[in-house]
Amino acid sequence: MAERRFGAGIRLAVTTFTVLPVPAGRIDRAAAGVAMAVAPAVGALLGLVLGGVLVGLSVAAAPAPLAGAVVVALGALLTRGLHLDGLADTVDGLGSYRDRAGALEIMKKPDVGPFGVAALVLVLLVQAAALADLAGRSPGAALAAVVVATATGRLAVTWACRRGVPAARPNGLGALVAGTVGRPALAVATAGVALAAVAAVPGRPWQGPAAVLAAVAVAVLLVAHAVRRLGGVTGDVLGAAVEVTTTVAYVGLVLG
Repeated sequence: MAERRFGAGIRLAVTTFTVLPVPAGRIDRAAAGVAMAVAPAVGALLGLVLGGVLVGLSVAAAPAPLAGAVVVALGALLTRGLHLDGLADTVDGLGSYRDRAGALEIMKKPDVGPFGVAALVLVLLVQAAALADLAGRSPGAALAAVVVATATGRLAVTWACRRGVPAARPNGLGALVAGTVGRPALAVATAGVALAAVAAVPGRPWQGPAAVLAAVAVAVLLVAHAVRRLGGVTGDVLGAAVEVTTTVAYVGLVLG
């Protein structure tokens, strides 16, 4: 039973965070808990692909801004743009200053408002600029930084789905995954990403873990604000947490 639950959780994590056509297994809260706990590992694998492309473009002498933009675009493609969509919807909803029901209704609409557009532009610009900076670093450091930043973005989801965080709606992705990650899994995931981050900034072994923890702190604040305004998390809030946390991690890794 445990093996089947773990396998189902892995498949759910892959289909949630990437475009890979993995056959769906059972989808219940037990599998969701596994999926949200292993989300950083899926992020790390995605980061390997993105980091490899960045290094390849650098070796091919592509201009750093172009390399950064290509990797950002590839990241959106490999995730179907779902996290970016969640960011835009969440910022539109929270920025509307409507009540809980009104904000959730705005988030359900397919259009993107001015707050959402501004958030998308800023996040994409910052990520592309950070990646352009990493393109000028050693291949090993650049690859490690991209892996760590991408894993940290998914670690935000692990934190957003920890026990005690409610769902904003009775159905949807938020209802499936909210409150499914226990403290042991949360601690292991956080320690694993922070440890991997030691290699992300050569000569400064403290900077990588500090960037991870700072990014997670921002994610926790974002989720807490969503809980206050919306009553809990939704799939859009999780997507917003991924993009915001990834962006903060990149900034922390390229400073100095």
